Amino acid sequence: MSDQLSIDISSLKGCIKSVDTILICEVLNEATYVNYHKKKIAFLFSAMRHFARELQENGYRVSYIKLEDNQNSGVLKNEITRALKQHKYDQIVVTHPGEYRVKEDIKSWATDFSISIEIRADDRFLCSTEEFLIWAKPKKHLRMEYFYREMRKKYSLLMEGNKPIGGQWNYDLKNRKPPKENLRIPEPYHNELDDITRDVISLVSERFLSHFGDLEPFYFGVTRQQAIDALNLFILQRLPNFGDYQDAMIEGEPWMYHSHISCYLNCGLLLPLECVKAAEQAYQLGKAPLNAVEGFIRQIIGWREYVRGVYWLNMPEYANKNFFETKHNLPEFYWTADTEMNCLRQCVLETKKNAYAHHIQRLMVLGNFALIAGLDTAQVNEWFLIVYVDAYEWVELPNVSGMILFADGGYLASKPYAASGSYINKMSDYCKNCIYKVSKKNGEDACPFNYLYWDFLVRNRDKLESNHRIGMMYKIYERMGEDKKKAIADDSKHFLKSIYD
Repeated sequence: MSDQLSIDISSLKGCIKSVDTILICEVLNEATYVNYHKKKIAFLFSAMRHFARELQENGYRVSYIKLEDNQNSGVLKNEITRALKQHKYDQIVVTHPGEYRVKEDIKSWATDFSISIEIRADDRFLCSTEEFLIWAKPKKHLRMEYFYREMRKKYSLLMEGNKPIGGQWNYDLKNRKPPKENLRIPEPYHNELDDITRDVISLVSERFLSHFGDLEPFYFGVTRQQAIDALNLFILQRLPNFGDYQDAMIEGEPWMYHSHISCYLNCGLLLPLECVKAAEQAYQLGKAPLNAVEGFIRQIIGWREYVRGVYWLNMPEYANKNFFETKHNLPEFYWTADTEMNCLRQCVLETKKNAYAHHIQRLMVLGNFALIAGLDTAQVNEWFLIVYVDAYEWVELPNVSGMILFADGGYLASKPYAASGSYINKMSDYCKNCIYKVSKKNGEDACPFNYLYWDFLVRNRDKLESNHRIGMMYKIYERMGEDKKKAIADDSKHFLKSIYD
């Protein structure tokens, strides 16, 4: 599996190097399950080939099927059938996959191949699916904050006995500083290409030319050591300012102070505990402040583990959630960046170039627009899965359906993360180079986020008015004059029609 590139993976435990065979396949039907970003395919294929080499150097027997191999059928199950015909095996051992559809396929293998199948737990995660079920089952409402506290205690991270260091569990209120001028943002980790990666880039350029995204420049690490180097660079150079500016957005600065290690974590090149321990050590040595370290640790042992638990607890039904019954097609500018809304243009352009955007760009610009414009849930989910190098369904689906689109009706998040242009203006410099005026609420030159925000609330009043976190907004709306309400409706209708004409 392209997300299991760890020599410590559970499926390798007990492996007899002189007898057992490790089968790793590049298959077309996985690379085109959706038309993934070219840079994402290149990253995973290169990381897979480097991982195979690492296994071989450590004495493992590896059967590696490249995409361009003449006999490659392009389907994982067919490649397993071919391997079983070539050699006699008495068991297939796999680690629990990261996606529901793959697990369902694996469950059929025992019958299809007439062989024993052992699915082992993915113990790279810090909370097993069984443990999450035990935590979640008695609760009427799930909230990440309480799960996170339990994980802090379990792994004794930033703790003094049973109490959090500093007296608070969460320093998020300190992590919302808007960008200021003359921030000195360090260069991100940049890996030099070797022959393996060059071959993969050439392959992807030839075979996946029609896919979204820029293939080059290519700078991701593709080995375990390179991923560690990227982590260490973050701890040294970016972590000290990560907390303060983790929500900030600056035009021309896609990387900001974020870690950029989610792709390595999610494919197995890094392990979560080593990442949070490195950050904790930086705090203990006085090299990073508590608000930055706590925020980083919360993203990994809190949010990352939490969304995985939500995914496996609720699949397959979760994939079909559409609380607001949205139907609008994804606008073409999500692919082309051809829009006069500068914030959206910047985020799409950076996504196209880097297969990356940080969490506030995803949530409060790209996702916020999808939410308040009423874009179809399935199409938005597919877009996020396609374009980001760190996206696998277990992490993408709860983040998009639950956090961004509120499509689960509040199961994962307590309120929709809808916002007007004022939030984007506060947390970025995007608005100063936009033809729309964020200070204007209505009219042709008003920021579309301003009236679409209110239109979203009006369209979904029957489903949201009782939500205690946003109920006050309806009282504000009722105090508006009828002309103002009509302007909101007319501007929204006109704008949404314009993006599809």
